[in-house]
Amino acid sequence: MVSDNPNETSLLPVRHPQQDLFICDIADCVLKNDIASMEHPVFSLSKKPDLSVREYVNGDKRLTVTPSVKGMATIYDKDILIFAISQLMAAKNHGEPISRQLRLSARSFLVFANRHTGGGDYDQLEAALDRLTGTRLRTSIRTGGEKQDAWFGLVDSAYVKRKERADGSDGRVMEMRITLSDWLFNAVTANEVLSMHSDYFRLRKPIERRLYEIARKHCGLQAQWRISVHLLYKKTGSRSPIKQFRFLVRELAERQHLPDYMVEIEESGDLVTFTKRRVL
Repeated sequence: MVSDNPNETSLLPVRHPQQDLFICDIADCVLKNDIASMEHPVFSLSKKPDLSVREYVNGDKRLTVTPSVKGMATIYDKDILIFAISQLMAAKNHGEPISRQLRLSARSFLVFANRHTGGGDYDQLEAALDRLTGTRLRTSIRTGGEKQDAWFGLVDSAYVKRKERADGSDGRVMEMRITLSDWLFNAVTANEVLSMHSDYFRLRKPIERRLYEIARKHCGLQAQWRISVHLLYKKTGSRSPIKQFRFLVRELAERQHLPDYMVEIEESGDLVTFTKRRVL
């Protein structure tokens, strides 16, 4: 998928341009994200530990997100779930059995998510799993036709396998095992997922990733989708002042590097329009 006139300088570089030659288990894996978390602010956009309880209400949909002492799961931690969902959907589309329990290669994940593969990048996986298993949700948002109205975690449990160094100390993470919540797994089994552009992982800022998710969810088959700045601000879950949020949207509209969509904001700053890019 190629969009017209993208501003490549605003995106992270493609760190693994030949990933399909080396990691066969992700070669045919299309980026997939669950619709519920694309629409609603489940993840923190902060790069610092977010310890505040988050309440979100939109009509009859309610969401409470409670972090652990390690902080709320971030939109970067979500990359692990996107990888898991993508793997599950690839298996499902090939007629293979799927389960809430997954065994994932740490290197495959880092390559898939366009991350570096140094020692520190492997160590960060454990911190991400800490936040994913510790963050608790309570919501009336349905997945798979089932209403969830109880506390649950995005990831029920997690396990990592490390390579042992010659001196007997722990080396880098080799493998991750995670058990997804029923909430997320129901979304997969009900096909309540959407494909995303691979450049999602090249977006530098948390708010850019969140805006792309929202645009992808709401544009659907429409050529354009409009939303008020205040409602968009609420949907992102941003904790920045509304004035700074407007500035970030204007900056995005000037650079126009969001995958799949052009962004416009009215001079008044009250209305944002997402328009599908022409696909060549």
